Amino acid sequence: MADILVVGAGPVGLTLALELARHGARCRIIDKRPAPLPYCRAIGVTPRTLEVWEAMGIARDMIDAGIWLAGLRSIVHGVPPNDSRPSLDDLPYSMLGLPQYETEAHLTRQLARRGIAIERGTVLACLAQDTEGVAVRLEAGDGSVAEEARFSYVVGCDGAHSTVRRSLGIAFEGEAFPMLFMLGDVQIGWDLPRGMALRALRPVENAAPDMFIAIPLPEPGRYRVSALAPDGLDAGGGSEHGLQAELPGPDLATLQEVADRLLPEPATLSDLRWSSLFRISMRLAARYGEGRVFLAGDAAHIHPPTGGQGMNTGIQDAYNLAWKLARVAGGTAPAALLDSYDAERRPVGADVVARTRAASENYGRERGGAPDRLADTQILISYRGTPWVSEDAPNASGPAAGDRAPDVQSLARHGFGFRLRLFDVLRGTEPVLLAHVAPGALEDFAALGRTLAPHVRTVALTATPPAAEPFGLSVYHDPDGAFAVAYGTEMAYLVRPDGHIGWRGPSWHAPGLAGYLGRVFGAEG
Repeated sequence: MADILVVGAGPVGLTLALELARHGARCRIIDKRPAPLPYCRAIGVTPRTLEVWEAMGIARDMIDAGIWLAGLRSIVHGVPPNDSRPSLDDLPYSMLGLPQYETEAHLTRQLARRGIAIERGTVLACLAQDTEGVAVRLEAGDGSVAEEARFSYVVGCDGAHSTVRRSLGIAFEGEAFPMLFMLGDVQIGWDLPRGMALRALRPVENAAPDMFIAIPLPEPGRYRVSALAPDGLDAGGGSEHGLQAELPGPDLATLQEVADRLLPEPATLSDLRWSSLFRISMRLAARYGEGRVFLAGDAAHIHPPTGGQGMNTGIQDAYNLAWKLARVAGGTAPAALLDSYDAERRPVGADVVARTRAASENYGRERGGAPDRLADTQILISYRGTPWVSEDAPNASGPAAGDRAPDVQSLARHGFGFRLRLFDVLRGTEPVLLAHVAPGALEDFAALGRTLAPHVRTVALTATPPAAEPFGLSVYHDPDGAFAVAYGTEMAYLVRPDGHIGWRGPSWHAPGLAGYLGRVFGAEG
C-alpha cells in the first residue's frame, strides 16, 4: 500500500512523486483531468530548478527539449528599443525556455520508468485525518465513488482552487488583478534573434500599460504571446485565477491588432495553435500544511507570472518536502522534521508574491531594459535562521547554514581520468558531511563516517593527493584550490539532500554536529 497520496499531476505534483520514489517512499498520484492540458502556461526554468533536475538525473532531457533564453528586447513607447542580455556566466546554468506541457511529459515518463502511473480522471472528494493517518474518498469524473482509502500523508499539489487546502480550511488571502489577459501560441515573422524574448509597452496613466509580450518556444519562430484582453473578450464568468479554459480565447486577428499597435516594425502572426484568457491573483496560504496534510505549488501561493517564478517555486517546494516526507514515512527521521517545510518554504512564497506583485505594478514605468536580477534565478534562496538549520560558526566567511551549497569545479580523485564537480560528489539521497581534512586525519574522519553510515555519507577534501583512501571514505583532491576558496579549509558542512547546508561548524569534531544529526536525521555523531 502507498504511504503518500499526491493530489495533482502538474509539474509540482509530478516532481514530488518522482522525488518520493527516488527517496524510496511509496506514493500514488491522482489528477482530476482525463488528459494533460495542451496550453503553454509556464515557460521559464530558473538555474536553481535546473540544479534540482540535475540532482534528480533529468536535467539533460529537459535541456535537450528546451531553448536557452538569450535575453530581452524591451520596447517602451517613446524610448529606443533596448536589448538586455543578463550574464549568468558564474552560474552552472542559464535560464531555459521549456513549455509546461513538455516539462510534464518528461516528468511523466520518468515516473513511468519507476512503475508509477498517474491515475487520471480521479477526484479527491474529501479527506479526514487523525493522529495515525488520512482517510480519503476518491471519485471518478462522473461523481461515482471509486475508492475509500487511507494514507500516512497527503500532499495537495492541486492548484489555486485546491480541494486539499479547502478541506483543511486554510485561509488563502490576497486579491486579484482587475484586468483580464490573453495568451496565444503563434508563429511570428520578424527579425528578433532566436532565443530573445520581447516586451512592448505603452504606459497608460493610472492604469496597467498596454503591452505585448512574446516568449520564445523551442520550435523556431514560435512564441507564446500575452497581452491585455480587450473589453469585448471579457464576457464574465470563469474563475478568479489562472487559465479560463471554459471561456473562448482570442482569435489571431485580435492578437495581431495588439502587435500592430505596439511594435515599431511589422511582425506577422500566423498559425495560432491555441489561445486562452488568463486571470491573475496574488494569494498566500496561511500555512503550508496541517497535521499529516501539506500544500505545495499554486495550492500554497499564486502570484503574477513576472520573472517566471511560479512553477519554479512550486517545484522547489516539492523538492524541499519530498526528502523530509520520505524519511519520516520510512522511520529514519522524527515527525517534527516536517515542521521545517512551512518554516522554510512559506517565507520563500511570501517573498515571491511580494516581488512579483511589485514588479507587475511597476511594469512599464522603467525606461530601458529589464534589470539583471540574480534573485530571479532563485540561486540566492536561503533558509538561514530557521529552526531546522544549525550555525556553529556564525562569524565565518563562506556559505552559511541554510544557504544553497555552491558548486565547485575541477575536483580530482584517484582512479578517475577526468575532473569532477562538487555537484557530482553530492548527488544522491543521503546528507553529505563535507570537510577539508589534513592527510594525517583521514583515518579519524573515516572512522566517524563509519559510525554515521548509512544515515550520512562522508566526503573528505584534501589539498594534496592522499597516498591512499581509508576504507569507506570518499577522498577528493582540490588541485586548483577551488573548494578552499568557496568553502574555506577550517569549516565542516553537512549538506542536506535538497542541496542546502543544514549545519556548519568550525570542524568536523565540533559537538554541534552530533546534536544536529540526531535531531534531524536520527543519527549520532
